[in-house]
Amino acid sequence: MTIAAARSAVAERNMSAQALAESYYDAIHGVDGEIHAYLSICRERALAKAAEIDQLAEQGAPLPPLAGVPVGIKDVMVTRGVRTTAGSKVLENFVPLYDCTAVAKLEAAGAVILGKTNCDEYAMGSSNENSAYGPVRNPRDLARVPGGSSGGSAAAVAAGTAVFALGSDTGGSIRQPASFCGVVGLMPTYGRVSRYGLIAFASSLDHIGPLASSARDAAIVLRTIAGRDPNDATSADVAVPDYEAELEKPVRGKRLGVPREYFGEGLHPEVRSAVEAAIQKLATLGCEIVPVTLPHTSYAIPTYYVVATAEASSNLARYDGVRYGHRAAAARGLTDMYRRTRDEGFGAEVKRRIMLGTYALSAGYYDAYYLKAQKVRTLLASDFEQVFKQVDAIVTPTCPTPAFKLGEKADDPLAMYLADIYTVVADLVGIPGLSVPCGETREGLPVGLQVLGKHFEEATILRLAHAYEQVRDGHA
Repeated sequence: MTIAAARSAVAERNMSAQALAESYYDAIHGVDGEIHAYLSICRERALAKAAEIDQLAEQGAPLPPLAGVPVGIKDVMVTRGVRTTAGSKVLENFVPLYDCTAVAKLEAAGAVILGKTNCDEYAMGSSNENSAYGPVRNPRDLARVPGGSSGGSAAAVAAGTAVFALGSDTGGSIRQPASFCGVVGLMPTYGRVSRYGLIAFASSLDHIGPLASSARDAAIVLRTIAGRDPNDATSADVAVPDYEAELEKPVRGKRLGVPREYFGEGLHPEVRSAVEAAIQKLATLGCEIVPVTLPHTSYAIPTYYVVATAEASSNLARYDGVRYGHRAAAARGLTDMYRRTRDEGFGAEVKRRIMLGTYALSAGYYDAYYLKAQKVRTLLASDFEQVFKQVDAIVTPTCPTPAFKLGEKADDPLAMYLADIYTVVADLVGIPGLSVPCGETREGLPVGLQVLGKHFEEATILRLAHAYEQVRDGHA
């Protein structure tokens, strides 16, 4: 069900918002035992909001833009009165006292929050196998991962247990699971959406964005959650356009860059074929395809894993068993309590990243690692700045492979990190990126086309994705 269909059903009194919410809870009850997309359900909150919408509908009052639309929220966004774990044992019993700004904006627009979706612990992972509460399974193939870290949100949309969902993207965590599950995933420009209430992983890289069934739905959600927020000093005071209206503008004449570095070694042949076919479809719409080069691309993964782990080390220092969250019992003094709390509460991947980041920030190594990584980050930004002087957007594969099997890369962190090779650069540079389904492999696994745009030009990449959707498979 699309946002428009859900809202129309409520507005035209074909179904009450409460009945619509209950139908989605029935769907969750029916399939989520296998998929495990949800960690918490907030039925009381959802039905109370749905009742408000029904009352407005009965009175014939104007309905808000997302009236009655059921939505899932990634469990790294705090929700007042609803358990928020970030997929970690440290926050197993944490119940926040306030709402994330993006969540508050959705509810103000009439959305019905069904529950909190599963994710890699503290959003650290590319497979959703790092959740302390068990992995999510891909609805397209239950033996495979849904991608990470927003795997629960992507799986919920793909399985039909949410009309759309919010995710977060630090190195590809919206776009990669969108590609693996066959849905649309949009990462806005850094600063376009407030991060207030988002549990921090890497503060200069974290973004909030939607996962949805179409570019139109992603556009509607972004219009709702975007904008300056006085609670987030990094949110940008930049005008927010009507993204849905922008979808109908023509794409003819748009210049699309195709970087050769994204079509080299390691790209699965069926992914290459699907993405190249999608690029040709865009060409038939009148887009000009322009070969480009991004020469520092090979440095993106090491740069990302220095910057991200350093910031994670700093952000996760607050989980010490003193103020909130898990505290180890029977500790012998304060230092022992710190050590036991963090050892018991954090999973293996989070510990690995804290250690890497702490090392990169330590005396004698800061200049060699963190400072150098920030300099390379500037070079990566310069690459994109130069290319965007020639083109309006860049098109690439979202991921080098389709969804891999559960456990396939669990013991090989480097192989897991390389799954993000095409997505991390956009986070480092702060530009918007989107993944739209562009085909399937012979095994029926989805493939995603990534569209990258200039800062604050989400309208352009949404328009291109929407135009592509109209010609994909020869029909809308």
